[in-house]
Amino acid sequence: MVNHVDTLRALHQRSAADGPLVLPGPWDAASARVFEEKGYEALATPSAGIALSLGYEDGQVPPEEMFEAITRIVRSVSVPVTADIEAGYGIAPKELVERLLETGAVGCNLEDSVGGHGPAGTLKDPAEQAAFLAEVREAAGDRLFVNARVDTFVRGVTDPAAAVERARLYVAAGADCVYPILAPAEAIPALRAGIEGPINVVALPDGPSPRELGRLGATRITFGPGLLHRAMAALRDIADQLR
Repeated sequence: MVNHVDTLRALHQRSAADGPLVLPGPWDAASARVFEEKGYEALATPSAGIALSLGYEDGQVPPEEMFEAITRIVRSVSVPVTADIEAGYGIAPKELVERLLETGAVGCNLEDSVGGHGPAGTLKDPAEQAAFLAEVREAAGDRLFVNARVDTFVRGVTDPAAAVERARLYVAAGADCVYPILAPAEAIPALRAGIEGPINVVALPDGPSPRELGRLGATRITFGPGLLHRAMAALRDIADQLR
């Protein structure tokens, strides 16, 4: 039997010559199957994409519905799936880990802020977030690949040193990877120099390509809800043609 969490960990150890690990973000079972059919070795669900597909605003999906959506995605493919579970929905670490494992996912994103996107939200105390991540790691053992999201850039803190400080705490707490979401391309070399281990960078439609982000120091590339937005744009074009 394939151990998907070991597979996911191994994929994060790719050589620089191979380029970064590219993880498309499926929002439902159909999109997950398409990405697997096209040869992607693992997938990363975006919470915002799933929210949109279920008719919710980002951050408003009830946890039960989010876990159900993740379960449907996982059972539709044979590759490892890691899931964005936002800030953990206020669920205690041990229960959170068990509920996520029940979906079949072998990894998760956990963010370190609350209050929606943009500077109006609030960054969590980094020591408290590190303690939370340590509890998640203790509960999960080696069963989950933990991607610790660092929200400094989202919250308007542009100095890479602030992201590095948080990332180091999270790695020390047991995170397998850190995710300084919306880090600009010019900040990636400083992040790479200051952070030990894999770094997740989000690829934006008008930004550098995944391979270019890899050359700057990114280990893993995700897209948030970006691929769903592109699919919706294509669907709008089809709808216009049908008229």
